[in-house]
Amino acid sequence: MSDDESYELLGFDNVLLPVGDLGEAVGFYQRAGFPVAFRLDEAGIALLRVGGETPGILLRTEDGFGERPPPWPQVRVWLEVPDARSAARGLRAAGVTPLDEPLSVSTGWTVEFADPWGNVVGLTDYTKRPELGRRP
Repeated sequence: MSDDESYELLGFDNVLLPVGDLGEAVGFYQRAGFPVAFRLDEAGIALLRVGGETPGILLRTEDGFGERPPPWPQVRVWLEVPDARSAARGLRAAGVTPLDEPLSVSTGWTVEFADPWGNVVGLTDYTKRPELGRRP
């Protein structure tokens, strides 16, 4: 790419996750602790809030997209939380089963869960490297 064709990446817009049933997906993610910013059933979309940012997780209904058991090979989305081990306990209490026990990573801990369509979301913290997190 030449200099006159270059562009600057400013940050994330929405992350889109395909789902087979919008109502079921919204209920699942609400149990997992995601607040709904808006829902447009006629368009088959719902936006879940992630922190104080405007972009979020956009659930989009895809015709014929059935439930898939995890792990399904696809992109994983990881979101920062204050404490991933506490988040894992909260997921279990809400009836959302993590894929594994929280895993120690170089910056802290992470735990992943999958929705009924095989989309994998990770919750990770920076407890070992707080200077890198959003709340140092």
